Amino acid sequence: MDLRLLKACGLSAALMLVGSTSYAESLNQAGLQANGETFQFGFASIPNIQISNAPSDTDYNRSAMLHDGSTYRLYFFKEGSEDTLYQFGFNGSSYQYGHNSIAQLRITNKPSDANPEDFAMLHDGSVYRLYMLSYDQTKVYQFGWNGSSYQYGHRSIPTISITGAPSDADKSRWAMLHDGQNYRLYFAKQGVTDKIYGFAWNGGSYQFGFDSPGVIDLDLVPTNSNFDIMNMLHDGSRSRFYYLAP
Repeated sequence: MDLRLLKACGLSAALMLVGSTSYAESLNQAGLQANGETFQFGFASIPNIQISNAPSDTDYNRSAMLHDGSTYRLYFFKEGSEDTLYQFGFNGSSYQYGHNSIAQLRITNKPSDANPEDFAMLHDGSVYRLYMLSYDQTKVYQFGWNGSSYQYGHRSIPTISITGAPSDADKSRWAMLHDGQNYRLYFAKQGVTDKIYGFAWNGGSYQFGFDSPGVIDLDLVPTNSNFDIMNMLHDGSRSRFYYLAP
């Protein structure tokens, strides 16, 4: 879906309002189809999942998700903070603040070049990991959970380059996951809401198209989605894609 077409169709006002406010009540969920090249909303998924009991100072513009082998988890920054996250767990019907979770988490030793305006998270089977882009968007900074905080460089390669990115990769919209085999990074394609670019860790960098479909489609995208914010995870059986929604 082209954002310019949304404007031409008169839908942009509502969509831009959704995308500009720091507020959300739910997540629209998509599942990866067997071809590995299309995330379809509602496919093998609960189409829409509520977010419950969020603190009043939750920053909905900065979110990430992961699955750790037992619980689907959702994270938001605390408004105005660069080092405090709120954690939510899926309770069977909603992502509930503090459910089966440490409610507040800290980030420590963040490099000055790590941009806290957005972040990504994953669990690779052994370590909970958090990532921030550099301000020039050419590399990711990696943090690992040390038992009390997400510490920069803990059990991690501290800094990893991003290589081969298409010129129209929208690096303000991104997510990461680990699918049991590969660490994966994704950027949205600029100006559209239904295509993302796939990267994977090649042993030295996150390389565009490495062991990945380079271009991945999003199908049946709900029009109430906040297209500015995308999240992804792998739950042991399927990769999943999310847009926040009112």
